[in-house]
Order: sequence, then structure tokens, then C-alpha cells
Amino acid sequence: MPLEQTPQPLTAVYPGAFDPIHLGHLDIIRRCSLIFPRLVIGVGLNPDKQHSFSIEERQQMVSEVARPFNNVEVRTFTGLAVHFVREVGARVMIRGLRTVSDMEYEFSMSLTNQTLDPAIHTVFLLPRVDFTHLSSTLIRQIAALGGDLSRFLPETIIPTVLSKFQASAAQVE
Repeated sequence: MPLEQTPQPLTAVYPGAFDPIHLGHLDIIRRCSLIFPRLVIGVGLNPDKQHSFSIEERQQMVSEVARPFNNVEVRTFTGLAVHFVREVGARVMIRGLRTVSDMEYEFSMSLTNQTLDPAIHTVFLLPRVDFTHLSSTLIRQIAALGGDLSRFLPETIIPTVLSKFQASAAQVE
């Protein structure tokens, strides 16, 4: 006789630095909010990166753009993403893929996470084609050089991003 399992709401976690969050990230969030009953966005601290925005600033920006999605919550974390996924009671980690080089990195990371916790499954999503070129690094460069961010960032966070880089430019002068 087959065992019946009690259905559990499926929670997914989308971890990242989001430094800053851009329209490619938002596209993944929007689509995941339609697929999963609960989505936790994990704003992480990567010790290998020098972040332009503090973890609190990044959490605030992500919370602002995620506000329209009722089934999305935003939390910060330090340490391994796979541990954070387990901590929030999820078994699915979302990763976005833009390019072939992303695939190489994410494939290795997925295999490592699978070794660390075989119960965590990685789901890869491609952003819409018009967002495949976006990266937070590119966004920071455009902002630092005074470029138009309207085609890259959610409108609500553009002032925050611009003020950060205008303040940085003023300190250099």
C-alpha cells in the first residue's frame, strides 16, 4: 500500500547579493511568485565581494520592489545559501542564468550545494531576453558614470542608487 504524504506548501528561496536589485532579478521574482506558494528572497553577504550597498540598504531596496507580491518575503542572511534555504524550511533554491559563463559557475555551485545538502534542489530560470545582459556590476558602472538607469532598475529604487553614487563621486572630488 503506497504511503500518502501530507501536501506541504512549497517554499522556494532566491538568494543573492542584489547589489542593487535590477529588472532581471525582478523578472525572476515575479515569475517565481506565480510558480511557488511562498518565495523567500535571501539578501546575502558575500565575503568575496565588496558591496556598494550595506545589507540593510539592499534588504530595503528588495523589500520595496517585492512589495506587490503577497507571497514574497525578504530576509538577510550570512553564511552558506544552502544553510539559509534549510533554515527557512525550504527545499528549493532558485538561481537565475543569463549566459554560458553563468551556467558553468552555477552548475559547480549546484553540485556543491547538492553535496552539502542532498535534500535541497536547485531550479534555474532564465530572465526575459531583454534582461539577459544585466548585472549589478554593469548597473553600478552606469550609475557611477551618471547614465540613465530607467531601463535597468525598478523605478522606485533609482533615486536610492543614484544618491549612493553621487555621494561617492562627491567624496572623490
